[in-house]
Amino acid sequence: MLQMRLTVTLLLLLLVIRCVAQEEGQSKGCVCGYPGIPGDPGHNGMPGRDGRDGLTGEKGDQVGPAGSTGKDGIKGDKGETGAVGSVGPKGKRGDNGERGPPGKMGPQGVQGPLGLKGDKGELGLPGPRGPKGEVGPLGPKGFKGEVGPRGDRGIQGPIGSPGRPGPKGDIGVPGHKGNIGYRGERGQRGEIGEKGQKGDTVVVPKSAFSVGLTEYTKLPATNAPIRFDKIIYNEQNHYDPQTGRFTCSVAGAYFFTYHITVFSKNVKVALMKNGAKIIHTTDNYQSSEDQAAGGAVLQLEAGDKVWLQVAGGEFYNGLFADEDDDTTFSGFLIFGT
Repeated sequence: MLQMRLTVTLLLLLLVIRCVAQEEGQSKGCVCGYPGIPGDPGHNGMPGRDGRDGLTGEKGDQVGPAGSTGKDGIKGDKGETGAVGSVGPKGKRGDNGERGPPGKMGPQGVQGPLGLKGDKGELGLPGPRGPKGEVGPLGPKGFKGEVGPRGDRGIQGPIGSPGRPGPKGDIGVPGHKGNIGYRGERGQRGEIGEKGQKGDTVVVPKSAFSVGLTEYTKLPATNAPIRFDKIIYNEQNHYDPQTGRFTCSVAGAYFFTYHITVFSKNVKVALMKNGAKIIHTTDNYQSSEDQAAGGAVLQLEAGDKVWLQVAGGEFYNGLFADEDDDTTFSGFLIFGT
């Protein structure tokens, strides 16, 4: 193997010398003949020194063909960290990770200055009707019945015995009519009669209520009793907040009145008695907040029902209530019959 390398090296040197000679001859104007037959190779020279201790030559221009893959060498030492490469294209967004545990509560910040009062927001749509609640507890004890008829008057005691008469005088001559005489002595008091039976105690009938709307019952539905769920007074429980109706328990004359805060829509309400419309109240909304009111005296019998309801459709149910504005409905017995 070493001999073959030496031979190839000698041939290359001969070719180089020849090319140099041709170039010099051409430059001097001489004509060179055809090359002669190569001579026999010379004897093998002495092997040169190991070139490992020589200087490293410059890198050649031509790249030789890739040799066959060598065997895996020994793993070298870790090289130095290379320069930072250019930023690559933005990758696709990864999937959202799982939500981490909540962090610890931070310290309370300094309280900021009181902000200005914001504008009033637009009126939201009425929420969906909630599910039917469970049956409530047993109601309070009923009211005392009506006053019964008055009892008969007791028997009058006997008249007392008359006083003792004086002696009878002689009949005299009729004289002239004299003046009115003095009043005679009062007779003795008669015996006390038997005590009559005790009559029933007179009970004054009572019936009154006063209720209002809240933020949850404002803008009520149309063509149905308005459920006033803010109880101001209802000691006799004659008003039912679940149905919005007042039920008469004592026959008589009653006074009903209502006060309405109007906002964002027109208002048209009717005072109802047993399904019949008694009076109407209408207010066309202009701006800000309007006020409307109404009232009437009604003759009711026991069992009659009275309520207030929207009478003009969805564009006339602008009954409003909040912390600063109220819509109320009240009634009370004036006198029983």
